[in-house]
Amino acid sequence: MYARNFRKADETLKFTITDAGDAGWEVREEQGAEVVKRIHYTDWHRVERARMAFTELAMRLEDAGWVES
Repeated sequence: MYARNFRKADETLKFTITDAGDAGWEVREEQGAEVVKRIHYTDWHRVERARMAFTELAMRLEDAGWVES
């Protein structure tokens, strides 16, 4: 549904939003192999805000030299 992956040297960041069926949506942020944030939302408006936050963070990462892969 939504996935963005970034790399800088040996570091990776991944942002995903997936449909969790009746449970709503799962929003995840991963750094390397570690899940930094994992939240389930049932309110679509919260999912939209999470996506906007990921988009803003992605712009800052690209400005800092991270490359989307």
